Amino acid sequence: MSRVWNFSAGPAALPEEVLRQAAEEMLDWHGSGMGVMEMSHRGKEFTAIAAQAEVDLRTLLAVPDDYRILFMQGGAIAENAIIPMNLMGDKRVADYVVTGSWTQKSQKEARKYAEVNIAATSEASGFTTVPPVTDWKLSADPAYVFTCTNETIDGVEYPFEPDLAQIGRGEVPVVADMSSHILSRVIDVSKYGLIFGGAQKNIGPAGLTIVIVREDLLGRAMPHCPSAFDYKTVADNGSMYNTPPTYAIYIAGLVFQWLKRQGGVAAIEAQNIAKAKLLYDFLDSSDFYENRVDPACRSRMNVPFFLKDEALNEAFLAAAKAAGLVQLRGHKSVGGMRASIYNAMPLAGVQALVDFMRDFAARKA
Repeated sequence: MSRVWNFSAGPAALPEEVLRQAAEEMLDWHGSGMGVMEMSHRGKEFTAIAAQAEVDLRTLLAVPDDYRILFMQGGAIAENAIIPMNLMGDKRVADYVVTGSWTQKSQKEARKYAEVNIAATSEASGFTTVPPVTDWKLSADPAYVFTCTNETIDGVEYPFEPDLAQIGRGEVPVVADMSSHILSRVIDVSKYGLIFGGAQKNIGPAGLTIVIVREDLLGRAMPHCPSAFDYKTVADNGSMYNTPPTYAIYIAGLVFQWLKRQGGVAAIEAQNIAKAKLLYDFLDSSDFYENRVDPACRSRMNVPFFLKDEALNEAFLAAAKAAGLVQLRGHKSVGGMRASIYNAMPLAGVQALVDFMRDFAARKA
């Protein structure tokens, strides 16, 4: 069997160790005589799997006791509607900090359910940076402030955790879409009212959405919010109000256990820093490639780059594929290339990419 180096932005590579364990357990999970995909979500076998996954995630992120962890469906895109339907309460306005393609989509969706104030935007820079909190202009009484702390498409990552106390607004809940960097770095969950993310980047297969929400934000859903998307209903039913994405939760649980064996989030963050440095250092030293993101706000997870002669793009992608390096084409909205180097991508994979890029430049320059 030959495995490629998969730089996909999501669905993304999973740890080989996890895939092998899942393969071994496919037909018979722990002597139950059935695979996880065949289990009742209310049976003792699966409820044990889900409970352990929640415990492990809570441990990995040091989630405080007054936060609930929800296993939901619909992906991060659905959360763009589910969040205002749950958090607006009796408020009228929600504030959004727009730092790239995903927050652009998020604020547009939210306008169906609330008035939206753009508290800050980096559009003028081409979405290459993050406005400091001191530049955010919050509305008088927002229900929440929405952020995307790692923009998957644009390769921009917050170099700080938003602290609204800096501008005297510490009472306003911060919502963070962390889809593409959750579990890649140590965070202080208590700084956020709600954290969410699609699983298909650092957690597991597509189909599962993780929501971490502070308990005091439950019970505010709009009357027309579907019951399956009402955070309080989901929390009160232990994420089992409707049939959850059982196999995706199982794989996520295996990934959480794998992360713990690596030494936890702090240990994986150190690896991610080393991987990102290797790739960015090469890009910065090259006259053939370029990264356009403010160095202070560069993503460790998603590294967009451009060939200075874009006529060579297709040749680059074809040669990369032949070398076993795949999914490097940039998002259609921005073009160029993108290497997503999530937790499951080892340093050896990034080194293989850098070696290929150096060789390709030498041959084409």
